[in-house]
Amino acid sequence: MDSISARGLTKTYQGSKKTGDIVAVDHIDLNVGPGEFYGFLGPNGAGKSTTIKMLTGLLRPTSGQVTIAGHDLATDALGVKRVLGVLPEDLNLYERLTASEFLLFAAQMYGLPTTEAPIRVKSLLDVMELADTGDKLIVDFSMGMKKKVALAGAMIHRPRVLFLDEPFNGIDALSSRKIRDVLQGMTQQGTTVFFSSHVLEVVEKLCTRVAIIARGRIVGEGTMDDLRAGTHDQSLEDIFVHLVTGQPADDVFSALPAGSNVSPASTSFAAPNDHS
Repeated sequence: MDSISARGLTKTYQGSKKTGDIVAVDHIDLNVGPGEFYGFLGPNGAGKSTTIKMLTGLLRPTSGQVTIAGHDLATDALGVKRVLGVLPEDLNLYERLTASEFLLFAAQMYGLPTTEAPIRVKSLLDVMELADTGDKLIVDFSMGMKKKVALAGAMIHRPRVLFLDEPFNGIDALSSRKIRDVLQGMTQQGTTVFFSSHVLEVVEKLCTRVAIIARGRIVGEGTMDDLRAGTHDQSLEDIFVHLVTGQPADDVFSALPAGSNVSPASTSFAAPNDHS
């Protein structure tokens, strides 16, 4: 059974009489198995964030079906929430709590037994190297520490599926390495990680499979070997540019003005008439 399954997932927004309806996500299908580290990439405005919101129940699709670990999102949303963990790009933490207090609160929200919750909290604080934060409030944490607290909160109930939206933004190399190690350990234990990031080097290193979305549609999906065979490019950066623009990366960037000093990784390929 797939951990994540989407069939014909579509989101449209009402536009003006002149432009017509805006299609943000256009009938996409996804299948992600247990224990996969699945990368989900796209330029700004491609439909990436809209897709993630629909997969996690934060946004109702216009049409299509989503199943998470065997639970139909439309008919069993509570069942989905029990098996799902989410680390959003914009953290929403109760910053006047300590890390321990926040995780105990998260444990209660997920219904962990009162005898189990403190043990689970202590274990995650140790894993995230936050055990020595004591009475320090989250508001005084660094960005890397806040990301680790948020990830621990998403892991508190041992989810079968974990969604991560830009987990490495704004954090230092040590925090990034720690989070990567934790996530790889989770996939080895069978947890599915659905990972969205603009840091292509990290995606290429961590993910077992990658999907690329552009203009609301999946334009490429598979292992790195699959994507290399389909585009004849070697790096994920070149594959990304090729699939999004329809042209090899060398052709795209050779057309830039001399001295522009722009690299594929720092360039945004915005899709017209779309939502992110």
